[in-house]
Order: sequence, then structure tokens, then C-alpha cells
Amino acid sequence: MSDSGDRYERPDRNNRPEGQRPGGAPNGRRNDGAGPAKGRPASGRPSGDRPQRSDDRPQRNNDRPQRDGDRPQRSHAPRAGAGRDKPDEKRLWTKGGAPARGNFGASDREVPEDRDPFGIRSVRPHHDAPEIPDGVVAADLDRVARNELKTLEKENADGVALHLVMAAKLIETDPQLAHQHAISAARRAGRIGVVRETLAITAYAIGDFALALRELRTYRRITGRDDQLPMMVDSERGVGRPDKALELGRSVPRATLPVPVQVELAIAMSGARLDLEQTDAALTELQIPQLDATKAFTWSPALFDSYAAVLEELGRHDEAEKWYSHADAAAEALENAGVTDDDEVIEVVEEDYDVDGADDDNSIITEGEPGDLPASEKTDD
Repeated sequence: MSDSGDRYERPDRNNRPEGQRPGGAPNGRRNDGAGPAKGRPASGRPSGDRPQRSDDRPQRNNDRPQRDGDRPQRSHAPRAGAGRDKPDEKRLWTKGGAPARGNFGASDREVPEDRDPFGIRSVRPHHDAPEIPDGVVAADLDRVARNELKTLEKENADGVALHLVMAAKLIETDPQLAHQHAISAARRAGRIGVVRETLAITAYAIGDFALALRELRTYRRITGRDDQLPMMVDSERGVGRPDKALELGRSVPRATLPVPVQVELAIAMSGARLDLEQTDAALTELQIPQLDATKAFTWSPALFDSYAAVLEELGRHDEAEKWYSHADAAAEALENAGVTDDDEVIEVVEEDYDVDGADDDNSIITEGEPGDLPASEKTDD
């Protein structure tokens, strides 16, 4: 900074030339320490100190030459559509497949049906939950199923359990009502595997195979289990896709499934072969190790009966009658023994004996492990 002798001496305020800006310096130089910073006007300056702009000054926006790339001048008129919302009109959001925003020619108004022309909006239908009869309690539900409901709140879990109990009670006698109970349970606990499984089973029972297939897929996705694969195959058959049914049945290694599921899957696959008029292949699907007439499990009557039906389709009537007889004998034995567990086994022993001089082939059904004596040979001590 120069010494004080080089500094411009501030003129006396009272001797300032008329019209000179307060704090200003001659020749456009800044006067250090004088006047407000950065050119802001000093407070309290009379408005008359600043020269008035002449009305003859040309307008910059209108007079300067137009250059390439200049943006169009912005209009300060009211925005289009201002105040367009009217109580009796609805905005047309699309026109010709494109958004109508900014399209001032989109003056037509849509009707309510145009908002969902293809009916794809998810609309949950109304459902009235069926009543629960007196005497039915949540504790009636199977223990394994009750464990799955533990993730729910206590009150909701009990309500879902009651509907599941009713669905199980009514599935044989009134499948439609059982299905309504299953729907009620699914609305309250749609993320629980046993609930979606129950809904699928009741849908299958009333012949709604599309719904059954959808629910079984959801059940499989939630639980990661393949134990309902046979019903999925049958549901594919029900919606008219036997080829898809066979593909689905082959998608899981048979050996990884429990034995009862293997048997059910064989029956379902055989049915798909019959749908495609592949009768010989249908018989082959049923020729599995569990096709043993000397033993009866819970799944044996259905397997024997299916095998007999395919034999009949092939015109092998004598063999068909024999397997029908095996199916009846196995069912009777299971009923008499009160067997409900898939792991329990009934041994079927066939003996020939003479009654009134005639030889008859009769089946003697005994309960117990293989190797036990037939009932006719047991004596009381």
C-alpha cells in the first residue's frame, strides 16, 4: 500500500459536486475506507440522488440481434391448464397411447371403464366369513399346523385355526363350504404355508384347478417343499395341459420324495399319459416297487385301482379284475385295522382252501409285521 501522501483526500461532504454518488471516487477509482462496500447504496440515500432511466432507452431483449442457439423468450402469460380442474370433469391422462400432459388438444374426457380397459386391476372381491359352530376350538387343529401359526398374533392365530379346522372337517362332505373357510383363513394369514396349502386343496376339491395350481405354487415357494407335487401335476391336467403336467412331474428326482408322494405322483403321471392317449406308457408309470399286492399301505388301494383301470383300457380284463380285487381287499384291511398312518403296513396273505368241495381263492388279511402268522393259524394260549 502506498504512503498516505499518495492517497486521495476525501472531499468535504458539504462541498461534494451535485449528483456525485456518496462514497464514490473520481475517475471510477475506489476510495479506500469511504462509502459502503461492493457498490451497495448507502443507507438513507435520498431516492433523488440516482439519475432516472430514460424511457427512450432501447429494450435489450427486443433490439439485440437474434443469435443461433438462443433460447425462445419465456412467456409470462398464465400457464396452460391453470384452473382446469372442474368438479364435473376428469383429466384425460392418455391420448393415442401417449401421455396427454402438455397436450392442449386433449380435450376429451375418459369414462370410468377406460381407466382399466382390460380388467387387470386387482380388485379383492367381497367375502363373508362363514360362521364357526359351537364346540369347535383352535386346539382341534393339528399340532404341526398350529406351530406354523405361531408367527401370528394370538387372537388372529386362533381365528385362522378355527377356519382350518372347519375346512378339514367339511372337505369330504361339503367342499364348497370348506373352501369358504379356507378363503377366510387365507385372508387373515396369507403368508402361512399351511393356510395356502389348505386353500389349494379345497380349490382342487371343487374343481377350480387354476386356483389350486396358483395356490400350490405359492405354497411351494413359501415352504420350499415338493410334497404337493402330485396335486400340481393333476391341476395341470385339470386346466388342459397334460404335456406341462408330465414336464412338471419330471422336474423333481423321484427318489427325493417321500414314498407316499412317489406313489401319488406315479398315479398323476399315469393320468397325464392317458390324457395324451399313451396307454402303454400310462401302465409303465404305475409299475413301481410299491405295486405289491401282498402288502397294504394307506396309498395301496388307489395305486391298485389305477393299475386295474389302465389294464382295462388296454383290454386286459382278467388282469384288471384281479387288481380291482386287490384294491378292495387292501381297503377293507386298512379300514378294519383302523390304519391312518402311512408308515403302518398290513400284510395280505392269499390262501386256497376247499369249501363244500370247491376251491376258492380268498384273501386273508392280517395285521402286523411281515412274518407273523395268518389269523387262521393263531391260537389262544
